[in-house]
Amino acid sequence: MKLESLRVVDLTRFLPGPLMTQFMADHGAEVIKVESVDEGEPTREIGVKRDGVSVYFANTNRGKKSLALNLKDPDGVEVLMRLAESSDVMVESFRPGAAARLGIGYPEVAARAPRIVYASISAFGQSGPYRDLATHDLATEALSGLLSVNEGEDGKPAIPALANADMLASLTALSGVLMALVRREQTGRGDYLDVAMAESLLACMPNILGIAMAERRQPVVKDERTWGGNALYGIYETKDNDYVVLAGQELKFATNLLTALGRPDLIEPCKLPPGPGQDPVRAFLRQTFRTKTKSEWIEWFEGRDIAFAPLRTLSEMLEDPHFKARGMLLKDARGWDHLGIPIRFEQEPGRVRFDAPAHGQHSAQVLRRLGYGEGEIAQLEARGVIKASPGRAGPSTSGTRG
Repeated sequence: MKLESLRVVDLTRFLPGPLMTQFMADHGAEVIKVESVDEGEPTREIGVKRDGVSVYFANTNRGKKSLALNLKDPDGVEVLMRLAESSDVMVESFRPGAAARLGIGYPEVAARAPRIVYASISAFGQSGPYRDLATHDLATEALSGLLSVNEGEDGKPAIPALANADMLASLTALSGVLMALVRREQTGRGDYLDVAMAESLLACMPNILGIAMAERRQPVVKDERTWGGNALYGIYETKDNDYVVLAGQELKFATNLLTALGRPDLIEPCKLPPGPGQDPVRAFLRQTFRTKTKSEWIEWFEGRDIAFAPLRTLSEMLEDPHFKARGMLLKDARGWDHLGIPIRFEQEPGRVRFDAPAHGQHSAQVLRRLGYGEGEIAQLEARGVIKASPGRAGPSTSGTRG
């Protein structure tokens, strides 16, 4: 696998960092998850559990090793520094300044491990007026302006279903780390990466900033091209109170659909800019889609060259034959559902290792590899510098290639 030679120290929690390092673990990296000795990763206790393991934790920390370490103790910091010396990547998601106060910021780590690629993921970055704000995903979406155009049916801002800033920061950090590793092959030096969740959002907004950038005014959401202003790009209710989606704004799709529905006269309004000019088309489609059930519309659209999809629930998605065929939906030996690997290589594909570590499961193993003796390990555990657990947080099963 692509990353088999890499060792990654993961100091992150919740979503952006854990997902990023899980992608690396899926492609062969050895990821050592450093958790606090008390509660450990908070997502262990968030949401629904299967046999004591939260689905959230299992889907962001599989295939990793858990080192439970007290970083407020100098001996705990020393363990981390020794680990850094034999590692390639370190990722942290503390609030800005926290790593420095613990003595594990980039300058301190790089002094011991100059080849390491060190990434910090935070809400607003390590500098600037918002640096020290306490926040999570939703506040970054608010301050970035994205939340202002995420309107519900009542025209008011609605909480997005996806933690957009978290997810995009995860991928931004992964891209940056891999770039730095490529450069290290040429220079022999590591680097420092400052990833801000809010900036990851902004970078992914080029298609919605036209009016704001050119005219300094807020767009009317319902009239914009991809937010409902185009009649061929929207959500429509069906006879059985379910929903279907049209998702192609090209005129050829409008021609194919409206001709098949016996209203070629409505093709002309589809040539107009998004907004009120397409209201007659929208009105017709709303009325028409309410005449059949969702399943009847699925059958009607079969074989037609029109961008159409039924709206599926999360449970329905988990049974989708396409995602199963692609290996994006997997089951382990227990019958538990798991997400697959979205980064797909023809050569050296990734491999899912379903087991998720128990809190501190690999602490003793990691310290032995760093040269600590059994007596030293026992002393560190007795003092609360480490927590060592023999248990498992997930099934031990053979991996699945993605």
